[in-house]
Amino acid sequence: MPLITLTVRKPKDDAFKSAVLEAVHAALVASGVPATDRFQRVLELSAEDFRYDPSYPDVATARDEDFVLIEILWSAGRSVKVKRALLADLMQRLGAGGFDPENVMVCFKETTWENWAFAGGRLLHT
Repeated sequence: MPLITLTVRKPKDDAFKSAVLEAVHAALVASGVPATDRFQRVLELSAEDFRYDPSYPDVATARDEDFVLIEILWSAGRSVKVKRALLADLMQRLGAGGFDPENVMVCFKETTWENWAFAGGRLLHT
C-alpha cells in the first residue's frame, strides 16, 4: 500500500494537484501496485512553510513556484531497477502533462509489511 504525500506551495488548483496525483498513481499501477490501492494526501504550504533550494544538486532548470515534492511510502523490498522504471514512467507522464520534470523531487520511504494496518487495526501481513 503506497501512501503518497504531495507537497506544493500555495495556491495550487485542483487540476494541478489531480494531474500530479494521477500521474503518480498511473506509474505505481504500471509498476505492479493494484489500481484500487490509492491513498494520497496533499500538503499545500505557504512559501514560509515550504522552502527549497532552486538548483540543488544539479537541476537543468531552476525550481520555481510549481516545485512538486512527492513522497512515496511503501513496503520495503522493491529493487533499484523497479524504482528507476517507476521514476522514468512518472517523469514521462508528468512531462506529457506539461510539468517540467526538473521541478519534481521524489523521495521513496520504505517500511516493513508488519507496519501496515489497513482497517480495523488488523495487521494483514504478520
